[in-house]
Amino acid sequence: MSVDKQRIPINEVKKEKGGAPVKKEPFQSEIFPTEVIALADTKETVVRGGRDKFNLLPEAFQGINQIGVIGWGSQGPAQAQNLRDSLIGTRVNVKVGLQAGSQSWSKAQAAGFTEETNSLGEMFSVITQSDLVILLISDAAQVELCDRIFDAMTPGSVLGLSHGFLLGHLQSVGKKFPEHISVIGVCPKGMGPSVRQLYEQGKEINGAGINCSFAVEQDLDGKATDIALAWAVAIGAPYVFQTTLEDEYKSDIFGERGILLGAVWGITEALYYELVMSRTSTKPEAFTETVENITGPISKIISSQGMIGLYQHFQGNGKDIFERAYSSVYSYARVLLMEIYDEVSSGNEIRSVVMAGERLKQFDMSTIDHTEMWQIGEVVRKGRSGSVSLMPLTAGIYVGVMMAQVDLLREKGHCWSEICNESVIEAVDSLNPYMHYRGVAFMVDNCSRTARLGTRKWGSRFEHVIRLEALPSFVLGGELDTCAMNSFRNNPVHQALAVCAMMRPPVDICIVQ
Repeated sequence: MSVDKQRIPINEVKKEKGGAPVKKEPFQSEIFPTEVIALADTKETVVRGGRDKFNLLPEAFQGINQIGVIGWGSQGPAQAQNLRDSLIGTRVNVKVGLQAGSQSWSKAQAAGFTEETNSLGEMFSVITQSDLVILLISDAAQVELCDRIFDAMTPGSVLGLSHGFLLGHLQSVGKKFPEHISVIGVCPKGMGPSVRQLYEQGKEINGAGINCSFAVEQDLDGKATDIALAWAVAIGAPYVFQTTLEDEYKSDIFGERGILLGAVWGITEALYYELVMSRTSTKPEAFTETVENITGPISKIISSQGMIGLYQHFQGNGKDIFERAYSSVYSYARVLLMEIYDEVSSGNEIRSVVMAGERLKQFDMSTIDHTEMWQIGEVVRKGRSGSVSLMPLTAGIYVGVMMAQVDLLREKGHCWSEICNESVIEAVDSLNPYMHYRGVAFMVDNCSRTARLGTRKWGSRFEHVIRLEALPSFVLGGELDTCAMNSFRNNPVHQALAVCAMMRPPVDICIVQ
């Protein structure tokens, strides 16, 4: 039986609630206009955000008098400030909740949240006072404190998550969310600093922001969908897509370990090493041909024209190199990505993060930019001038890994909007610009602790696969995998990406320190 026939239809998601599968129907909103878009072989319902929708927020937040934003990590500062700014002049109070004596307390104060204005307080007090509790502390801390958090929440209030990690943990230990609260998710497709930066850019250009997916896990009174949509619109999402918390945590944790962070780190280390050791490039040239290529022309072209558009930029020998590089890496990357997905879906990766939380109370993570390549990179960035030539080897390897991730997620039943955002758009529009600006550590360490751990755990595996398996195959000039290339050229993701490209922010992110 083929994979397509085995796969659960995209509008049917197995999720145990009282023992029965729940069918994922196109959602409806009482407040926000919805649109239906065609992505490859499916249709999805979306909501278009933008500042012109801010006037709908008070109605959508009906019954929500206080939003408690708990935590000040990667997402906390951005979401708290965006919510506050979007809700100025309304009845809805945005209050940050932090542990008493937290090092983040002064940072929140510097961003304008104070006890005097009732916008800053001790976290459990804020949780009890709030009608919507947006939980943005680290994943490990969520696991450690979830029982106390559940007990502190008022019956009928709403728990908001920007990641499905907590659901994954509860599933792995045989627990559920308490029945006295609604549970929703709003998951920005980018790191916290991107969420804030593009929102600020959007003050002048309507719709600038980071796209979000949303999920409704538990809905006590039928209002959860509009509350989730309002949350997404308020933090600046140009478009809001539907998902489930289970699909989100699987694709998100998997994607971070793949092309978003772990794989791109491994790819660049492997290619740099090969170019330097083969003496075909100087060290600055090797950095330019690898990292600068990915964060520069490769990301820019994929952002606007998709992976197929990047492929079509090459002619003659360049196209031959791209195809051989793609063919050399695809199957090796696919096997490694299958292992990562299995580790995530089985709960092993979640348990690994939880255990790491205990270790990191004593030993924090160091940065990951100590190798020669990243030291050379500092020099290259300071001396940038002019455009960077597009390298077919780097492009073929990068797209080969990206497409292996896309194909695996589709095989596992994830919807196209999630695949495009988690495997392509987040990489080229949110994450790679940070690596371009300040290097790999700046990109990775502006993400969550879960993402940072996954990058360190799997990045070296990608480096090994590419340097010791894929590149030797490329150098030896093995036969071109015509089936793999035909599959690439005809892949439905290209149509899906073309539609999603029309939903990207109207401006490119302008990163500031």
